[in-house]
Amino acid sequence: MSHAFPVPHGTDVAGDSFDRLSTGESVYEFHDPRFGECIDLVARVERLHTGLRWAEGPVYFAEHHSLVFSDIPNDRMLRYDEGSGHVSLFRTQGGNANGNTRDRQGRLITCEQGAGQVTRTHPDGSIEVLADRFAGGRLNAPNDVVVHSNGSVWFTDPSYGRQTSFVGSPRDAEQDTDGVYRLDPDGRLTRVASDFWKPNGLAFSPDETRLYIVDSGFLPDPEGPRHVRVFDVSDEGELSGGDVLVTVEPGIPDGLRIDDAGRLWIGAGDGVHCVHPDGTLLGKIRLPEACANLAFGGPRRNRLYMTATTSLYAVFLNVEGALRP
Repeated sequence: MSHAFPVPHGTDVAGDSFDRLSTGESVYEFHDPRFGECIDLVARVERLHTGLRWAEGPVYFAEHHSLVFSDIPNDRMLRYDEGSGHVSLFRTQGGNANGNTRDRQGRLITCEQGAGQVTRTHPDGSIEVLADRFAGGRLNAPNDVVVHSNGSVWFTDPSYGRQTSFVGSPRDAEQDTDGVYRLDPDGRLTRVASDFWKPNGLAFSPDETRLYIVDSGFLPDPEGPRHVRVFDVSDEGELSGGDVLVTVEPGIPDGLRIDDAGRLWIGAGDGVHCVHPDGTLLGKIRLPEACANLAFGGPRRNRLYMTATTSLYAVFLNVEGALRP
């Protein structure tokens, strides 16, 4: 496979040591016996790096044995190397990058919420704008993104990144709603959902027949939702349904990922919640910080990376992430 991004040679900002937080028994919270199938009580949660302002958007690149993730307020992206354990600067001035993923060709796809656009990074390091406007108006602040196997790029567009200079660039709204969008390979951009307070993380089921989308409207408004909705996805890329699958608390649901059995792993105020596809909360991985987003990685896709406020954490599980592009 071609290189997904240019391998940087930036300054190492992590050091060699890992901070092992605690044994598995103290961080795993059981709500259903089936959670025991997912975890290894011997495995420890590791804090791999700290000193961030708001860690987000982890995406794993197997060909480089590395993870790229965002530090939104610092307007930079970092790279964790599995072999050395070092974290180095990937790039700066990324438009306050938030969510990241990779496409079918292994290229980095980024939601730049400060710049109000979705971009693609090519192997030579050049950056292409994929979407920045809809129906004649500038997008709000693209937040999180996922790529379908047919090459379409799906992303959420809440207003967080245009409301404050801490995580973005204040500007007036040019869209009439905080929407969810599908960008087809031919460049056509379609709004596929418009009934969210604040659409946030999103992920496909392993067979791509369902799309899970977070609504984190509770963050700006205590009367708002903090749940995950589930939609049916047609062959034409249209959504139907949209029932609430699970309400997440404390805090709000943020990013989420799916394992190979279809379970949801959701970033929350107290760590990561593991939820069965039927909406049953199976258990939690407790973290000392709110978890914004997560990604499966490692050679066996069984290492869960978690970006949580000031730190990057990881833990080995007994499950594998759904095989994605």
